[in-house]
Amino acid sequence: MNNPLLDKFEAPFETAPFNQIKTEHFLPAIQKSIELAKDEIKAIKAAPLPTFENTIEALDRAGEKLGVIAGIFFNLNSAETNEEIQKLAREISPLLTEHSNDILLDKALFERVEQVHSQKEQLDLSPEQETLLSKTYKSFVRNGANLNEEDSQKLRKIDQELAQLSLKFGEHVLAETNRYVRFVENESEVAGLPESIKEAAAQTAEEKGKAGQWAFTLDYPSYVPALTYLKNRELRKELFIAYNTKSSKGDELDNKSVIKDILQLRYERAKLLGYQSHAHFVLEERMAKTPKEVLEFLENLLEKAKPRAEEDVSEVAAFAKKLDGIERLERWDFAYYSEMLKKEKYELDDELLRPYFQLEKVVDGVFQTAGKLYGIQFTPNKDIPVYHSDVTAYEVKDRDGKHLAVFYADFFPRAGKRNGAWMTSYKGQYQLGGKDHRPHVSIVCNFTKPTKTKPSLLTFNEVTTLFHEFGHALHGMLAKSNYSSLSGTSVYWDFVELPSQIFENWCYEKECLDLFAVHFETGEKIPQELIDRIKKAANFQQGYQTVRQISFGLLDMAYHHQDPSKIEDIASFEKDVMEKTDLLPKVPNTLMSTAFSHIFQGGYSAGYYSYKWAEVLDADAFELFLEKGVFDPETAESFAKNILSAGGTEHPSKLYQRFRGREPKPDALLKRAGLI
Repeated sequence: MNNPLLDKFEAPFETAPFNQIKTEHFLPAIQKSIELAKDEIKAIKAAPLPTFENTIEALDRAGEKLGVIAGIFFNLNSAETNEEIQKLAREISPLLTEHSNDILLDKALFERVEQVHSQKEQLDLSPEQETLLSKTYKSFVRNGANLNEEDSQKLRKIDQELAQLSLKFGEHVLAETNRYVRFVENESEVAGLPESIKEAAAQTAEEKGKAGQWAFTLDYPSYVPALTYLKNRELRKELFIAYNTKSSKGDELDNKSVIKDILQLRYERAKLLGYQSHAHFVLEERMAKTPKEVLEFLENLLEKAKPRAEEDVSEVAAFAKKLDGIERLERWDFAYYSEMLKKEKYELDDELLRPYFQLEKVVDGVFQTAGKLYGIQFTPNKDIPVYHSDVTAYEVKDRDGKHLAVFYADFFPRAGKRNGAWMTSYKGQYQLGGKDHRPHVSIVCNFTKPTKTKPSLLTFNEVTTLFHEFGHALHGMLAKSNYSSLSGTSVYWDFVELPSQIFENWCYEKECLDLFAVHFETGEKIPQELIDRIKKAANFQQGYQTVRQISFGLLDMAYHHQDPSKIEDIASFEKDVMEKTDLLPKVPNTLMSTAFSHIFQGGYSAGYYSYKWAEVLDADAFELFLEKGVFDPETAESFAKNILSAGGTEHPSKLYQRFRGREPKPDALLKRAGLI
């Protein structure tokens, strides 16, 4: 079969030939590229005396084709999936797990790695080469290279099962999200909804064959505005319960037993490798080195944030009582009354801001901000194939007009796409034979779609989400490493959020907002008084939001830093852990764990705390920009050189200190959040 995945990619910049790829191409391409990768491993083992070049470097280069094809496949499984692709994922996933284990459990290969590693003091290695050697050696040890044959087989079995369970978890959440729709016939039931949201709900109903009605789904652009603006308290309650009972109803899409299986297998795997728990295993390769350090960090933050959070909730409760006689503020009330209170206190709400944030203009603003900071330019390129008509592909050039990267942007919800927002990559950056292979980076979001009468207008929260994901993309696009495994976002997990979170800060600065925030109808720039109100409102409900994030971090750690066989019931366990961070009455039968995709499907297990950890770094780092000027060329150049381009070439603490000139100070975050 002629298979475009196995040919050399010729399209502009060797991009993936999405216009030629069919689903049936993936399995044979994966099988063939596994064979090619095995041949590369054989050649490494057959080489003479092990050296850094013929063993460590060669290993980093091995399996490149396989990595690219697998990347394309699993990215599509997140952004443009269907039953056929999901079925194929269940078939492909074990092949990749087995191949990975074949490498990491290969005794002869490990002997070579060990030999080079034992001579590292005698080798004249650069800091980047030292990092690669250490990372390669550790990845073998941490994945069972020292196990006996019987335990190696156990590890293989565990890894296969974990890969399947993670897919199953995600499939259940997506299916639950897709199967729920609530139609409303009577216009009085959608009172309170802004016109643009109402129009979007009418358009959704029409697309689903119910013209003249309004439809609400569990996709973010439908669910979040519904909870924020609907006057109809019963409808808010119904939507809240639908959203917060995803995959927990005891039916074929229930994830409770999937979670227990995942936790048990992660624990067994960690014990097999000599670790106390899955969290101990994960945190060995993080800036926060132990569960104790993470828990102390979160508890310390909680101590500072909880009193403020309780004040936040009391204020909203008093406001709801005064306004509508609400005696007991429920979880489905909080966003609604919080938004009304914000409007009263700051004369600010999403609908007042939305007209200034037309998606196309915000995207242009993101590009201009990156241009002013790092000298990069974006040009749409229709010759680059894309996987869906919603996706736009850009060529990225540096300040000298030289090709830097390919960037894909995919912004709207659809049935084949999971909820949320993320950055990913189709091809990493690395250097080989004097050639700098440039990366192909993508961001995927779920923003409000354009309607018949209005373009896509973003909430301020969606603007910060776009800046956040684009910060990750900059980390990928500005990469300047020799080795793909140390390039771009291949950094410690609690460091990876620094580039994304720091980039959100520009959304609050006038010099940045002036680049793109213009009224979509009048062309008027966002007034200074609105910018002032945005800044004033930046800390609104900050205590509440901080405690909410901490609660997720604590739940993640509770699941992963102890023996999970003690967890008899997921719902009771979650309730007990969340008790000290609960600020509103618990709603019976709701459960967030069963849709907690970050830790059961994504890569954040024993790592959810990293959002808050990286916030400390980003608040501290942005203080320097505020001191010198938000577009100060020297500061931007230093951030690009020491953080964005450096990737994982050295320990993040060294990179951060090189940029900041000192260790980060946690007070910067507490100050910014108004907690001290």
